Amino acid sequence: MSPTTMRALRCMTKGQSPEIQEIARPEPAKGELRIKVSACGLNFADLLMVQGTYQDTPPYPFTMGMEVAGIVDALGDGVNGPAVGTPVMVFGGQGGLAEYACYDAARVTPLPDGANMNEAAALQVAYGTSHVALGYKAGLKAGETLLVLGAAGGVGLTAVEIGKLMGAKVIACARGADKLAVAKAAGADHLIDAETDDIREAVRALGGADVVYDPVGGDQFKAAMRACNPEARILTIGYASGEVPQIPANILLVKNLTVMGFYWGGYLAFKPSVITDSLAELVCWHAEKKIKPHVSNSLPLEQATEGMELLRSRKSTGKVVITL
Repeated sequence: MSPTTMRALRCMTKGQSPEIQEIARPEPAKGELRIKVSACGLNFADLLMVQGTYQDTPPYPFTMGMEVAGIVDALGDGVNGPAVGTPVMVFGGQGGLAEYACYDAARVTPLPDGANMNEAAALQVAYGTSHVALGYKAGLKAGETLLVLGAAGGVGLTAVEIGKLMGAKVIACARGADKLAVAKAAGADHLIDAETDDIREAVRALGGADVVYDPVGGDQFKAAMRACNPEARILTIGYASGEVPQIPANILLVKNLTVMGFYWGGYLAFKPSVITDSLAELVCWHAEKKIKPHVSNSLPLEQATEGMELLRSRKSTGKVVITL
C-alpha cells in the first residue's frame, strides 16, 4: 500500500454490505486536524446507515465509523492544538473505520496520556447519550427510581451505571440471565427479564418508575409507560425493537407524564456545548475510575462487518469496538 493511501470500510450504495477499500489518505482542511485512528466504536446507527434509514446518513459512498479514539497526526491551517502526538477522541458521525480521519478541531476532546483507546472509543455515544439524557434532559434526582430498558445494550448499560452515580434506584430490564448479570455488575438494584416477566407488574411491585430510559420501543415502551408514577419522565432514545410506539395521550394526561424525545447527536447542530461539556466531565469520570466502558468484543478492521452482525443479532453486551 502506498504511503499516501489507507484502508477504510466504505458503504458504497444503500443496502449494500460495506467493504474495505484502499483510498487516498485525507489531508486536514482549514480548522481540521488529522487523527491516526486507534479504535472505533460501533453503534446501532451504523446498521441503519447501511440501509439508508438513519436520520444523519451521509451521501453515498462514505467511510463508516461514528466515534473514534486515536493520536493527532497533523494539523490544518488555523489549528493550534491539540498538538501532534496528543491522544484524543471525537464523535465525527462518519469516517472512523479507517486508518486516518480528519475532523473539525473544535469537536476533538483530549485524553490523558496512557488512556485506554478501546474504552475511549466506546465512551462517547453510549455514555454521552445517557449522561445528557438523564442529567440535562430528564433531570434525574437522587432517590428517584430509574427504569432502564435494553439495560445490557450499548447505551442501556451506561444508563444503569450513570443512574447509580446520580443516586437513583435502578431497575434494569434485559433479555435473559446472562444479560441481566451484566446489568447487575454495572450497579442495577433490581432486575426484570424481558423474556419471562410482566414488565408493567414487576415495575409496579417495585414502587413504579419516575424516569424511564427507553432505547427499545415497541411493547416494552407501552408496558413501561403504564408502570410510571405521576409526573414521571419517559426518554425515548431509540427503537431497537423495530417498532416506533404510538403514544396514547390520555395516559399522559391522567398521570401528568412527560415523554421526551432525545437524539444526542442532534445537539451538535444547535447546542454543541451540551455535548462538549458532557464529554469533558465523562473523561474526568473515566480517569477517576467512576465509569468503565464495557467492551464485549474487540475486533480488527477486517472483521468490522462481523462486529456489525453482533449488534444486529443482539449477541453483544455493552460495546463492540474495531481496532486499527
